[in-house]
Amino acid sequence: MLVMSNTSDARVPEVGHARSPEAGPALTAPPRSSRRGRHAWAANVITAVAALGFGITLGLGLTAVTRGALAAPGGLATAAGQIAGLTGSYLLLVMLLLISRLPWLEGVLGQDRLVRWHRRLGPWPIILLGSHAVLITIGYAEQASIGPWHELAILLTSYPDVLMATVAFGLLVMAGVASFRAARSRLRYETWWAVHLYTYLAIALAFSHQLADGVSFVGHPLARLFWIVIWASTAGVVLVYRLGLPLWRTVYHRLRVAEVREEGPGVVSVICAGRHLERLPIVGGQFLQWRFLHSDLWWQAHPYSISALPRPPFLRVTVKALGDFSKSVANIPVGTRVAIEGPYGAVTAHSRSGDKVLLVAAGVGVTPMRAILEDLPAAVDVVVMLRAPTREDVIFHHEIAPLVQARGGRLHVLVGSRHQVRLDSRLLGKLVPDVGTRDVYVCGPDGFTNRIVVAARRLGVSSDRIHSESFAF
Repeated sequence: MLVMSNTSDARVPEVGHARSPEAGPALTAPPRSSRRGRHAWAANVITAVAALGFGITLGLGLTAVTRGALAAPGGLATAAGQIAGLTGSYLLLVMLLLISRLPWLEGVLGQDRLVRWHRRLGPWPIILLGSHAVLITIGYAEQASIGPWHELAILLTSYPDVLMATVAFGLLVMAGVASFRAARSRLRYETWWAVHLYTYLAIALAFSHQLADGVSFVGHPLARLFWIVIWASTAGVVLVYRLGLPLWRTVYHRLRVAEVREEGPGVVSVICAGRHLERLPIVGGQFLQWRFLHSDLWWQAHPYSISALPRPPFLRVTVKALGDFSKSVANIPVGTRVAIEGPYGAVTAHSRSGDKVLLVAAGVGVTPMRAILEDLPAAVDVVVMLRAPTREDVIFHHEIAPLVQARGGRLHVLVGSRHQVRLDSRLLGKLVPDVGTRDVYVCGPDGFTNRIVVAARRLGVSSDRIHSESFAF
């Protein structure tokens, strides 16, 4: 069954959580060019600094190699192992920075893209550090004229820092295996998250090993200072933005659960009350990491988009029961304290190129679209498309309809199974003939999002005008 409604002709119900004049100042978007130019400049500077750091790191490894050392038994393998260890460690630091939650970096690239780069880079530190261990063992064995297994036993039993480094490498391999798509699909989010916490322990152990045994640092105070500075700086960024800032915002805003409201089958909204929410720098389309400090949920943080702009003293998040954590959200008692991390996300009203927008959502993917719609300037020409298997699964229709009508826009509600409603380029072009001139925002299951992206591209929408973000771990 296909249902299409145009809000200019429809009778509009009263909006439930739309912003009212007394709700505080709206979060309006500054001109896109100024924001994008500033962020692009910063991203280019960071890229240049990272490349410079890599060059210096490689130089440290090369300067520690002498002609005499290369000519000695095992010299070539030892030198290659030293360089592999340094470069692998440096790439590990870059991986940490990619997920350090630097606000301006997330603002221009988006957390999903940074995580994707983090994953692509992930195998290389493990390969390089594994090569370091193998090559150093072979090189030392040749130098001592003994077998590699005998040399490995000597390294593990005679050098405590080598034993710590071996444990660190094992932890990195464990995190790497858990990151493979096949493994991620079988792991609970909580298990995957706990495994990755051990990565920080692995990095600390590796750092201690390098300063104690690294040829590039023993007797080289400047090289040692450089290595300490970049490790300490990376640790400082992670501590500030992944621990310090979230802790400060949690204490400052003092969020508590004020109400848990059913929105549809398996979907609930958690309305939180706090203080100074007008100072929370969040815009429509962004999300927070939510940690409900109750019972068995306190140690887990999950990403959920806000489903409406803050209406001080209230902030709303809407969750669909898809896993153990999200199912438990429906039973959170009123008064439960809430810790937050963020906001994150680059798919906002700021990322649009023009004043014509198409918002497409499926299921609970409507939540960020609802907030973006509220955050768009009044002059923007808006078309909204909601997709759900049944009428009961169309959430927030009573809120979205008046927001669309207030802008003179169009609202299409598509209800039915995938076989009944094939949302492809043909249907998309029929419902939105000028889609090629619009910015297209899409949120929903990965398969749905991919189909809309493909359809939009076939209809002439350029890649830089298609906006989506994935929350998959």
